[in-house]
Amino acid sequence: MLKKELRLKYKKLRKELTSEEIQDMSLNIANNCLSLPVWDKTYFHLFLSIEEQREVNTEYLLQILSGRDKEIIISKSQFGPTNEETGWQTRKMIHFLLTDNTKIQKNEYNIPEPVDGIEVPSNKIDVVFVPLLAYDKKGHRVGYGKGFYDGFLSECKEEVIKIGLSCFDPEEAISDVRENDIALDFCVTPYGIFEFK
Repeated sequence: MLKKELRLKYKKLRKELTSEEIQDMSLNIANNCLSLPVWDKTYFHLFLSIEEQREVNTEYLLQILSGRDKEIIISKSQFGPTNEETGWQTRKMIHFLLTDNTKIQKNEYNIPEPVDGIEVPSNKIDVVFVPLLAYDKKGHRVGYGKGFYDGFLSECKEEVIKIGLSCFDPEEAISDVRENDIALDFCVTPYGIFEFK
C-alpha cells in the first residue's frame, strides 16, 4: 500500500480506539519495552504523545526511563521558511534534556514541547522512540508526512537504535519507500516486539 493510503487507514483505525483501549495498549507497550536490548544505554529520545491524534501514550515509558535514571531527551519542532525552488518548508527538531524544571507547552499542532532548556546534540542520543502511523515487515514507517523524524534520524550517529511504538501489527510492505527513508530497528506493540534486520 502507498503511504498516503496507509495514513488514511491508520488514522481511521486509531479513531475507533477508545481512550481506555489506548491506555491499556500503551501500558502493555511500555512493559514490552523492558525486553528491548537497550537498557545499558544512557541517552533516550522520547516523543510526548499528541492526545488529539490518539498516539501511544508515552507517559508509562517516561516513568520507566526516569525510574532507571536514564537521560531523557524531548524535542521542539521548528518550522522554518519555505524554499522558493523546491516549495519545501525547512523543518528541524531541537532536542532538550528533560529535567524537573522543564516547562512543557502545546504548540499549534497540539504537540507537547519543551519551552527551552539544556540543548542536546542529535549525535549524542543512543536510543530514539519514534512515533508512527504505520510500518511494514522491513521496518519502514509512515509518519505524518512532515519529514521531521527523517531529518532528525539522519543527524544521529550510525549505531543509534530506532524503536517504533504502535498499537497495530505491521503491514506486509509500504510500496513507495524512498531511498532516504530510515528504517526502524524494532517496533513495540501491546502484543510483543518486531525486530528488523
